[in-house]
Amino acid sequence: MAVSNGASELKAGPGAQAAAGAKLSALFAGTMGPLIGLVLLCLALSLTTDTFLTVRNILNVLDQVTVLGIMAIGMTLVILIGGIDLSVGSVLALAAMVMGFVAHPDYLNLGMPAGIVTALVVAGLCGLVSGLLVTVTKLPPFIATLAMMSVARGLANMITDGSQIIGFPDWFTSLSIIRHFGFLSVTVGLMIVLAIIFAIFLNYRATGRSLYAIGGSAEVARLSGIPVNSLTNWVYAVCGVLAGLAGIVLAARLDSVQPSSGFGYELDTIAAVVIGGASLSGGVGSIGGTAIGVLIIGVLRNGLNLLGVSPFIQQVVIGVVIALAVATDTWRRRAQ
Repeated sequence: MAVSNGASELKAGPGAQAAAGAKLSALFAGTMGPLIGLVLLCLALSLTTDTFLTVRNILNVLDQVTVLGIMAIGMTLVILIGGIDLSVGSVLALAAMVMGFVAHPDYLNLGMPAGIVTALVVAGLCGLVSGLLVTVTKLPPFIATLAMMSVARGLANMITDGSQIIGFPDWFTSLSIIRHFGFLSVTVGLMIVLAIIFAIFLNYRATGRSLYAIGGSAEVARLSGIPVNSLTNWVYAVCGVLAGLAGIVLAARLDSVQPSSGFGYELDTIAAVVIGGASLSGGVGSIGGTAIGVLIIGVLRNGLNLLGVSPFIQQVVIGVVIALAVATDTWRRRAQ
């Protein structure tokens, strides 16, 4: 009997290991191309600049991509279901202004915890409204979120009549300044934890896998019993909450909030997700790929700054990278 059990364990071992390997690879599915691109980019910058490949600069890159990384996680979910959210930059600004208005002594002065919670609720409601515009009124996601982008930006300006709010408690701003263990700030740690949680959710939970099904074909998913409308509303709401959280992180970094915050961030966010291997037609993408896309944009901007490249030329370079990423996605889908 003992011999039989041992034999069965030997037979099950390789199969279990293969299954575990398959699950691990799913977390980073389709990221080989972007990963190679990131490695080559880092190699090129390390050869052309003396300061790129230093601990201090690498930590600076992580700090700089935190806001983009948190927003890109939510955008990944939206793009997976075949949607798009152009309002995330404006929702970021609105959430930051709400937090400042509720928490700052010059306004309601209800304290930072109340301000943070209120900001996240408002951001989530903005995302939910966008979702409802898509599922109930049947507006295309582009139009629905374009409308929300305008509304949120207008509300952000109305709160203080376009004025910025400066000065938050030291404990709040230290979240993005103090490096624990010598390298990890709370805000960077938050981004990493969120990325891990959502990567596990997409690959190991039935609801997460359902998002891929919706992106592949919403009608087929609906006929299969997946609550397409409910999940769509939930995805846009989560995207809104994460945009609001990114606004809070940005406020901690700058020690201020202003209505113009997040202008153009939606384009960088979409670019990071697409560069990471996601398909704008839906059904393809991963959090691991998005993380690589975020790092590519962060490393590219950092490297161009170190090389003294004009910000105007940087915009051209980023635009070319986005075009190449979308073209690669198109070629890949045609090949399949």
